[in-house]
Amino acid sequence: MHTIWKGSISFGLVHIPIKLFAATESKQIHLRQLHQECHTPIKYDKVCPVCEEKVDQDEIVKGYEYDKGHFVVLDDDELEAIAAAKSKTIDIIDFIQLKEIDPIYFNRSYFLGPTENGEKAYTLLKRAMEETEKVAIAKFILRAKEQLAAIRVYQKALLIDTLHYPDEIRPVDHVPGLVDLDLEEKELKMAKQLIEQLTTDFEPEKYTDEYRAKLKDIIENKITGNEIKIAREVPETDIKSLMDALQESIQQTKKKTKSRRTTKKKAKTS
Repeated sequence: MHTIWKGSISFGLVHIPIKLFAATESKQIHLRQLHQECHTPIKYDKVCPVCEEKVDQDEIVKGYEYDKGHFVVLDDDELEAIAAAKSKTIDIIDFIQLKEIDPIYFNRSYFLGPTENGEKAYTLLKRAMEETEKVAIAKFILRAKEQLAAIRVYQKALLIDTLHYPDEIRPVDHVPGLVDLDLEEKELKMAKQLIEQLTTDFEPEKYTDEYRAKLKDIIENKITGNEIKIAREVPETDIKSLMDALQESIQQTKKKTKSRRTTKKKAKTS
């Protein structure tokens, strides 16, 4: 597993040397843009529209547009100077309960692994967090940005989730069309009944990316020269009312739930 970052966790007066590893990976199938005429990949050259010439990488600087067409230029030394002081330390600020963090704040997950001679301090922090059922709120510098993060126990390891800052979460009041309508009690009761019928244990392995699987099949068929058959779209059902839709959904989920329970019971007895 590739090491992304090396540093230490600052836990009071204790410093735990650690390594950072990506905990997730994208399985997205990336498609290239090609010239339709000859299927050659299209290149994206960096060109200055004013000078009308190609710009090399060493001629590019970073700038902040504070007003339309007006920029403040920042060089690498200035950016590195403000990050250097904390560039190798994950500073724990607080300990809280995981349920206090709304999922909207979570961004990306990384595994934390101990470096040589850091195993005991690492285990101490992990065990203490396990037994107190707490997660740590911390800050650290990653990719030139000060990250807010949550450190928690995941299976046998410590895991760190980068978090969005509160001002990065858009106000829900900006969502158009949010209204609190009066509902019929019968509609609400049936909706709750449908939720109860669909409630089960979380088994992540049963959820798959169907779009990616179909795209992969198309690509493999094209490579081998097989004929590609695309299923026709299912026509939309003319649902007369919300009540009819709820009632039909309840009947369908009853059958699925019964089938699922039978399958689980057979699996346990076998």
